[in-house]
Amino acid sequence: MRAAGFQDRICRICRFLVLAGVAGTTLVFAACATGPSAPYSEDGPPLVLLPASLAGVQDERGRFREIFCAILEERGSTLPDYRPCDDALIRVGDEPGGPGHPVELGRARRDLVAVLVPGVGWDCFEDWLDLKGSIPRHVRPFGYDQVTLKVDALSSCTNNARQIRDALMAMEADPSGPNLVLMGYSKGAPDILEALVAYPEIHGRIAAVISLGGAVGGSPLAEDATQSQLELMRHWPGARCSAGDGGARESLRPAIRKGWLAKNPLPRKFPYYSLVTYPRPERVSSAFELSYEQLSRIDPRNDGQLLFYDQVIPGSTLLGYVNADHWAIAIPIARSHSTLGSTFVDQNRYPREALVEAVLRFVEEQLASAGH
Repeated sequence: MRAAGFQDRICRICRFLVLAGVAGTTLVFAACATGPSAPYSEDGPPLVLLPASLAGVQDERGRFREIFCAILEERGSTLPDYRPCDDALIRVGDEPGGPGHPVELGRARRDLVAVLVPGVGWDCFEDWLDLKGSIPRHVRPFGYDQVTLKVDALSSCTNNARQIRDALMAMEADPSGPNLVLMGYSKGAPDILEALVAYPEIHGRIAAVISLGGAVGGSPLAEDATQSQLELMRHWPGARCSAGDGGARESLRPAIRKGWLAKNPLPRKFPYYSLVTYPRPERVSSAFELSYEQLSRIDPRNDGQLLFYDQVIPGSTLLGYVNADHWAIAIPIARSHSTLGSTFVDQNRYPREALVEAVLRFVEEQLASAGH
């Protein structure tokens, strides 16, 4: 009885720590359910699992590692949550070496702006998270910037795609050319992809698109969750989120996401990149223990919310496999909530500032080499 009561308490905490919202995909609490993570289904498109190179994905992990490592070595120890490079990135399989070119760490030649689109529940927890704006403060001295775009916490990808369109069109266009690097974290990634297909008028403002631990192919955990469970986040102290159109959970079902990808070719007017969360088991926070184990019935290479291969944009360039769980890559929970950081969210520390700088420097280099 005592063990059962403790597990129930853990599940209740996980339901409300659904920084699935904050973090983005639905569903720590889904791990409290029983049964398979991916039930038998006939409603998805025909699928195959292939090596990245056979699926049209370019592998640039070697050069991204050179850039990220150079940043960490140059100034990582002055930033919070420093890790050595070999602990920050995972070498999966035969990672290609980089070209060995010098890494420019001074003032940017292109004023890129990282536009982060967060996932489920962000508005519900944003005040509680007490974010300090450390990433914008870090990248601005180099000529970059970073902003977070607001989308509905609990709405569908289709609804949020329209909000992305409206927000981008309201931004002042850069006279020197496209400068927005859209970074989709968790559900923010499919929100972005739907916006790109539905609203071609935004294309001229976009320099690149990034999946940052993005739920591109959905999450099997969405099969066990319900929208009403997600709406519990509206009762979190200080939450300012609305019910929206109530479509967040349905939007994250693997059959829905993969079916959408099969029917909607992505525009190729700008490059796509994918950063995949691929934590070693000891780098998964305790809060994800149940969901990590549930997803491990399908594949142990998961971040506690997403399988590794569901985070890759079709036809994108693979930047790297990040040794971080689903929250650690984007949400600094432990910095503002030390008790959680030493208990349930005990693997939350990650050099996010250096990671975002590395992404922007890599994109800038790639655009320059392509003559953009």
